[in-house]
Amino acid sequence: MSAIANVLNEALINNETIDAFSKEFAAAKPYKHMVIDDFLAEDLALSLYDNFPKMTQLRKHYKGLNEKKSEGSSFGDYHGDFLKVLEAIKSNEFTNWLQQVVKIDDLVLPDDHRGAGVHQGQNGSFLDIHVDFSVHPILNKHRRLNLLIFLNKNWKKEYGGLLELWNEDVTVLEKEVLPSFNRAVIFETTETSYHGYDVINVPENESRKSIYSYYYSPIGEGVKYHDTIFKPRPTASAAKKLKTNVKETMKNTIKKTMQKLGLKSLFEKYE
Repeated sequence: MSAIANVLNEALINNETIDAFSKEFAAAKPYKHMVIDDFLAEDLALSLYDNFPKMTQLRKHYKGLNEKKSEGSSFGDYHGDFLKVLEAIKSNEFTNWLQQVVKIDDLVLPDDHRGAGVHQGQNGSFLDIHVDFSVHPILNKHRRLNLLIFLNKNWKKEYGGLLELWNEDVTVLEKEVLPSFNRAVIFETTETSYHGYDVINVPENESRKSIYSYYYSPIGEGVKYHDTIFKPRPTASAAKKLKTNVKETMKNTIKKTMQKLGLKSLFEKYE
């Protein structure tokens, strides 16, 4: 039986769509990406929305200078349909399709929170502009792609929370993507793939929901480890710009040292 049957939208995820999506991905600006609506089978997407994990089920709650959101990756503790999605996006069938679209070989989706999980943000949630960490610190693999599946029914633009794609020096917001229900965004993670979302303003019973997955490949020549690097928005206050730059320099210095010394247990303990 097909690994993606009744999970992914087989009218979109098949051998006949590879060429069109590949051209879209390669030509996109400010960096390689594509947007796929109706990514999941409709009934499954509705089930995921109705059974999305409560905030109390999520393992980590970020409330810092540059982010306010919650994250979980315990798929076995969530509704069974979440495991179906995880199995489909990890499958050889989907990974082979994805590799042909993005022209990256040997992609893998790890079995940990650096591989796949869910994100959720309530009123006031935000994620400042950043590039993602470059290397999986435990598996020593190169992070190459993000796949985000949004599960927000009736999301209004005035709620905010649009996925923002910025230029390479974070001076121009080049594209915004509404986090609409059953919309997937796939983008290449590089040293300049700056992205994030601004503060959301939603009703009390609403939240910004998504499934995330991060794909890796073997480390090539010249690839070096760094942690997530946040950048202040051009409109940020002088104080926040200073605090962000100091914090990011200190954090990355510490984590680069940890990674260089092979202190994998510390990454597991503190992340």
